[in-house]
Amino acid sequence: MSVFNDAIQNFLAPIQDLLEDENISEVMINGPYEIFIESKGKIIRTDNRFKNNDNLMAAMRAIAQAVGKKFDEDEPRLDAHLPDGSRIAAVLSPISSNGTVVSIRKFFKEKILLKDLIEWGALSSDAARFLDICIYLGKNLLVSGGTGSGKTTLLNILSSRISDNQRIIIIEDTKEMNLDDQHVVHMVTRKEDPAQNIKAVTTKDLLHSAMRLRPDRIIVGEVRGAEALDLVNAMNTGHDGSMGTVHANNPSEACLRLETLCLQAKTSIPANSLKLMISNALNIIVQTKRFSDGKRRVSHISELLGINDNGSYKLRDIYKWVQRSKDQETGELIGELVACQYLPTFFDDIKVNRLPFPSSKFESPDWVKKLKKVA
Repeated sequence: MSVFNDAIQNFLAPIQDLLEDENISEVMINGPYEIFIESKGKIIRTDNRFKNNDNLMAAMRAIAQAVGKKFDEDEPRLDAHLPDGSRIAAVLSPISSNGTVVSIRKFFKEKILLKDLIEWGALSSDAARFLDICIYLGKNLLVSGGTGSGKTTLLNILSSRISDNQRIIIIEDTKEMNLDDQHVVHMVTRKEDPAQNIKAVTTKDLLHSAMRLRPDRIIVGEVRGAEALDLVNAMNTGHDGSMGTVHANNPSEACLRLETLCLQAKTSIPANSLKLMISNALNIIVQTKRFSDGKRRVSHISELLGINDNGSYKLRDIYKWVQRSKDQETGELIGELVACQYLPTFFDDIKVNRLPFPSSKFESPDWVKKLKKVA
């Protein structure tokens, strides 16, 4: 690890101040002379520079070597983690015409909680409580969103709300989730390296292993391939409260994305049966989004109710983000994640478990009703 730290301090010296600034969430290097940051949702160009592309390449190669990976002409892509947990991805020149391109997504030193999302305006207090109830009741949940929309952060927060007496198995490509003081088994995939005679271990492989390790809940950091079918099967075979994330722009697209990924398993299951399996497996879809003002928010919390007569997925929004206005000075969008006048099908479970969440929590506020009348 000392080699790793030395590599960062010595080779990444031109951006060390950016890495230490807690207000910066991501550092983006487009070659040695163009370095951008993301701070509070805004993309800003900095004056930081590397001496030349050779210096930048040397930094990336030193980091790759420290984590036992290659970064050269034969392997021009790097995906690794810094000592503090920050994620670093790089593409080598000349694959990138800009020179060596690097993105460093910084790791939050302090654990983010549901209350933080409420304070930041990413989630309303009622919606946060509702998601807490979904976790308590063991509803299968999919977090959907685009790149950098906060999917993994939200998944980590929701997973931390699971009871300590349940056995959780987490499967990721790279370790990003961090659950403390819980019965957690953490498994990470492995890439193939023929030169070292190392075989690949995929998410699908780990899901098969997880099913034999007596999990109460299975959490997949990102569903991106044929393992989607195994996750759907796990959700349908008693592993209630399982979760995962998927890349999609809205809840409906998330269902279609999951279906497409299931088909990569080359299954002989008929299309209609596969749709039914997915609709039976999933209960709640939480959509995250980076809005035009740069802020990440939960835009939808929807219930999957089955399949319509035309074969499309039947979804009902329980909560939805509605814009009220816009701050003309800062460009910040002003709005709220509000109830959509829809009572979820499992509301009886909420009542039976005596959870303090009355039906009034699902009623739209008056200002939303007025907006709808105007529209």
